[in-house]
Amino acid sequence: MGTAAAAVVVVGLLVWLVSSLGGGDKEPVADTSPAASATTSSAPVKRGPLPLEGVGPLEFQPGDCFKDFDPEAPESTVVDCATGHSAQLIAVHHFEESAGYPGLNALKDKGRETCRNAQLAAAATGYDLKQRNAYPSSTSWENGDRRVDCYVTADAGNVIMESLIP
Repeated sequence: MGTAAAAVVVVGLLVWLVSSLGGGDKEPVADTSPAASATTSSAPVKRGPLPLEGVGPLEFQPGDCFKDFDPEAPESTVVDCATGHSAQLIAVHHFEESAGYPGLNALKDKGRETCRNAQLAAAATGYDLKQRNAYPSSTSWENGDRRVDCYVTADAGNVIMESLIP
């Protein structure tokens, strides 16, 4: 059991390391029109009451809101979206388990596409938001990480006071 937990932590760290070393594309979020929703391959894990501290990136669920979000941190605090937060996971794309590692450029492209296709609520226009993507490294891919995440973040701190997805 301890080995599995350690593997999850290592994979999470690798995802965030890749994100911070070049995978953390930050682009203005401009399109708030409805589009195709993100895909998820499994049902969300049942959680306890919010806030939840110490949540690792592979445990993040679409719609999660994060207090004091740091994309380089191995863990984050998930909060109720009605409370002040600085980021929200708005979409997740899962590659097939059988897929081969597509390479960094393809993962960046999939991250941008995932964000572009995400639906945002009209309230999103009231915030100065940036897009941020996280995706697996070749090493974490070999360990089973197949997800590409799309976040919107507010650099001004915990100023978002609602969910930004419909």
